[in-house]
Amino acid sequence: MKRTPTAIIASEPMSAGWKSWGVLILLSLIWGTSYILIKKGLQAFSPTQVACLRLSVASLAFLPILLHRFARIDWSRWKALLLVGLLGFGIPAFLFAVAQTQISSSMAGILNSLTPLFTLLLGILLFGLRASWAKGLGVLVGLIGAALLILLGNGDGSGGNPWYGVLVVLGAICYAASSNVVGAQLRDMSSITISAAAFAMIGLPAIGYLFSTDFLSVMAHEAGAWRAFGAVVLLALLSTVLASVIFFRLVQWTSPVFASMISYLVPLVAVAWGLFDGESISLVHFLGMALILSGIYLVKK
Repeated sequence: MKRTPTAIIASEPMSAGWKSWGVLILLSLIWGTSYILIKKGLQAFSPTQVACLRLSVASLAFLPILLHRFARIDWSRWKALLLVGLLGFGIPAFLFAVAQTQISSSMAGILNSLTPLFTLLLGILLFGLRASWAKGLGVLVGLIGAALLILLGNGDGSGGNPWYGVLVVLGAICYAASSNVVGAQLRDMSSITISAAAFAMIGLPAIGYLFSTDFLSVMAHEAGAWRAFGAVVLLALLSTVLASVIFFRLVQWTSPVFASMISYLVPLVAVAWGLFDGESISLVHFLGMALILSGIYLVKK
């Protein structure tokens, strides 16, 4: 869901023409749809089942890439790859699924847009990155927006517990930590190879745990289980597998700055899906989103 994987940049990216804009919009639609697909998956499965099914399907999808590139992967860096697997995919999958039992898909999409802010913050705190006062202000503004959503997020009477939004914030921190690990230790490895290797480490435990639950019983007897299953499979194949490949190509074709515009578009798509699905969107949600996106602008400026 999203996050922006680190990739090897082509030395001569092409200008951002109609093709690049089309790819950017397509990627925004894919990542922005992630949250409504999680919501649909939760209609039949438990949060742990949704997370494990998502990770299992993505692992199987990456398996051909893993087998093709296995001999060329530097497995001496397995600790960094495992960290990326856990922080970039595994832990957030569970955090988002649990969070969306209490908060709307719209709110989840808005809060996850904090990832670029936490990427900068962790880079400063843990990796010695220097930042201007404007970037620091951007982080502060974004965090104020997140706090507003969590404290007042159910002021529209829609029910639920907005404090579960903290789980989404933790997921965004995991994504940010993963990006910093990639930047510090795996910069010379393509994002697709990193993803394939990372899923090789977390996929088997996810598959094993999934089938230790009542997953098969739910599939056989629960009304709407196959529809929920289809939603999670789409989530894994589109938002995890295909989106990684698309983003990698987009950065190669254009530049990291152009590709980073995805941060502004994904929450808008998530809110649009929420409105279409009948979720209550209040002024607080729009104000929180405006503050977070303003913070992203200052960080990326």
